[in-house]
Amino acid sequence: MEFKIKMSDNQFSNKSISMIADIEGDFTDMINTEMPSELPILPVRNIVLFPGVVWPILLGRASSMKLARQAEKNGEVIGVVCQRDPDIEVPTYDDLYEYGVSAKIVKQFTLPGGNTTVIVQAQSRFHLDRLTKEKPFLKGEVTPMPDLHPDKHDREWKTAVDDLRRMAEEYISMVDEMSDEATFAIRNIHNDEMMLSFVCANMPFTIQEKIKLLGVETVKERLFGAMKALNREINLQKLKTDIRNKTREDIDEQQKNYFLQQQIKNLQAEMGNQQQPEKAELLRKARNKKWPDEIARIFYKEADKLDNFQPQSPDFNVQLNYLQTFVSLPWGEYTKDDLNLQRAQKILDHDHYGMEKVKERILEYMAVLSLRGDLKSPILCLYGPPGVGKTSLGKSIAEAMKRKYVRVSLGGLHDEAEIRGHRRTYIGAMPGRIIKSIQKAGSSNPVFILDEIDKVTQNTINGDPSSALLEVLDPEQNTAFHDNYLDVDYDLSKVMFIATANNLSTIPRPLLDRMEIIEVSGYITEEKIEIAKRHLIPRELDNTGLKTLSEKPKFSKATIEKIIEQYTRESGVRQLEKQINKAMRKLAYKRQVEDSLVNWKITPESLEDLLGKPPFYRDIYQGNEYAGVVTGLAWTSVGGEILFIETSLSKGKGSKLTLTGNLGDVMKESAVLALEYVKAHADKLGIDYRIFDNWNIHIHVPEGATPKDGPSAGITIATSIASALTQRKVRKNTAMTGEITLRGKVLPVGGIKEKILAAKRAGITDIVMCQENEKDILEIPEMYLKGVQFHYVENVQDVWDFALSDEIVDNPLKFEIEEEKDKDKSK
Repeated sequence: MEFKIKMSDNQFSNKSISMIADIEGDFTDMINTEMPSELPILPVRNIVLFPGVVWPILLGRASSMKLARQAEKNGEVIGVVCQRDPDIEVPTYDDLYEYGVSAKIVKQFTLPGGNTTVIVQAQSRFHLDRLTKEKPFLKGEVTPMPDLHPDKHDREWKTAVDDLRRMAEEYISMVDEMSDEATFAIRNIHNDEMMLSFVCANMPFTIQEKIKLLGVETVKERLFGAMKALNREINLQKLKTDIRNKTREDIDEQQKNYFLQQQIKNLQAEMGNQQQPEKAELLRKARNKKWPDEIARIFYKEADKLDNFQPQSPDFNVQLNYLQTFVSLPWGEYTKDDLNLQRAQKILDHDHYGMEKVKERILEYMAVLSLRGDLKSPILCLYGPPGVGKTSLGKSIAEAMKRKYVRVSLGGLHDEAEIRGHRRTYIGAMPGRIIKSIQKAGSSNPVFILDEIDKVTQNTINGDPSSALLEVLDPEQNTAFHDNYLDVDYDLSKVMFIATANNLSTIPRPLLDRMEIIEVSGYITEEKIEIAKRHLIPRELDNTGLKTLSEKPKFSKATIEKIIEQYTRESGVRQLEKQINKAMRKLAYKRQVEDSLVNWKITPESLEDLLGKPPFYRDIYQGNEYAGVVTGLAWTSVGGEILFIETSLSKGKGSKLTLTGNLGDVMKESAVLALEYVKAHADKLGIDYRIFDNWNIHIHVPEGATPKDGPSAGITIATSIASALTQRKVRKNTAMTGEITLRGKVLPVGGIKEKILAAKRAGITDIVMCQENEKDILEIPEMYLKGVQFHYVENVQDVWDFALSDEIVDNPLKFEIEEEKDKDKSK
């Protein structure tokens, strides 16, 4: 018997086919050698040896090296067993598989790194019963498991071996990783059982499959098991090949495009066109962005398009502007909120006098934000008359929360693209005002003022801007606001939007529904005086340069009040600021011309010299000397006013009602209602019904040049008509407001606070209004109500019972009516 070994270049690898062994003679004589009952055990990782196989084993453990040296020295047979977990350094019995092979060490090498490799030749199989010793190396009791060899004349065995050889060659040819030496080995191992062991040890079966094959008693059964496993691997390899062939065409196309791109870059480099500095700057900025992965993917995809354009081409500048807009936006960048409520309250009170509801709402938001840590910003709409500080309040809110501040004026906006931006297909395209303002703020959570939202033009040929605002001002949608220019979603949910408006009736209902409405009412005279002293006068001193003088103008409280009452007519303080500025300009002029004669103490008497004659005079109560004259209360855009309803009678054909005073349709209808109600209840007033047949009624509301409309003068007109017809005087210092129905029911009206202030200025002490308006009175601070008594009514009869006194003016009408009665009797 002759045993031949050929070693490959990878002779020290545990994972490659490293040795080719063959035998001439009887294979059974080689493997059925005498085996002692106790063997030194060499545990190996990921290696399962089969009888007759020659294999190099790299030794790493000190105990394994001791075992190898002793076995080679004494010529001992060792046992090679694979361990279950390759990461275990000191295996126990449970960590080893139960089947192994006995082996002889053929040769031993010491490598340059100090490791040792031994070449072993496997002999016969055994069952590992138990470990008997652990140091200096493992020893164990084993039970020999001799193989049952096939008959040499068994044709099935011979045919199956040839088929296994063919399958092995086929598999090796399909796998690129396997060397040609494997095919050489299969073809040059002439012993069939040696070839079977070679295939079982070297084919990529799992360790569990190899242990199962090792445990099979008959060699023929092991052959069929190896064929089954190898056939599975061949089919799997064919499937991989099919998949690879299907995708190779796409990959080849991608490679072709890649090589073309590289050639283009090389040509550009030859022409001196290296990577544009603009693109390098964009990529540098992009590295610091906190944008989502999807946004980053889109950006880099668009940035690569720059390479396809010449820097001189218009398309290059269009793409560059788009990318610059992209990187200049504060993706995921937020300023840290200062949620100190005491500090915020102090700043809001310092910058704005009054406005308690708005301040309270901002403080509520900050309190909730401090508890939750993360909260969608509210969308507020401040509405009220001009000049009350709605816009400037946004700056104070931003300062109180330490947020950035941006403002967009929407007055006269008529193009939807101003909100959503233009598509990049258009020349001169740019993002909308929302995105440009976020870009300007440099933060994704600024305080954003949408000024004059009630003056947005609706339904134009350029779209509907107010409808475009629906997405911006909806907390459920603005987390993914889509700008047409960017063409990606941007999160606006952390932006605190504050809209301002003077009139809610012009705002579309869906847009109004998305905002939290907070009314900012006008200021009373006392509040305007405080605002002038705290804010307006110091500001205008600085604007006119008088602040630097040693002696400065001094405005008394009476002087400021006179400016408010007689030189302005507004709810806000804008005109008041202009009048103060005018007075200071005049003082600055006088100082330059006649320095010694300037009087820096400004009194009410000296105002005319600075501001001219007063253009306005407040209406005052005119008494109750005349029947048919009743004081009413009205709301205007500049605050509350009193008005007088005058009713006179003139002899005529009757049933004629004349209305003058530039009245609107609603107010005219209120007058008709009032007259019909008086006619229907003439008996309760003690009126002779023939008056309506012989006397015409004329109702006038001064001032005639001022347009007037609204239903709130209903009870005032009814009382004026009743007073004129009965010639009963109206109670002194009384004013009234309320709408009436045909049944005489009094309905509530709005603008109560402004109307009360107007009544107080005119000297009114008693106010008649609907019972349901009592809730509005309870919300007004006590300081506004001082000196006024309220009388709540439910119908017109209650109004008459209170307002009409028993004092009757001399009435010639009465005698004429009596004469008419006598004539009727004589007839």
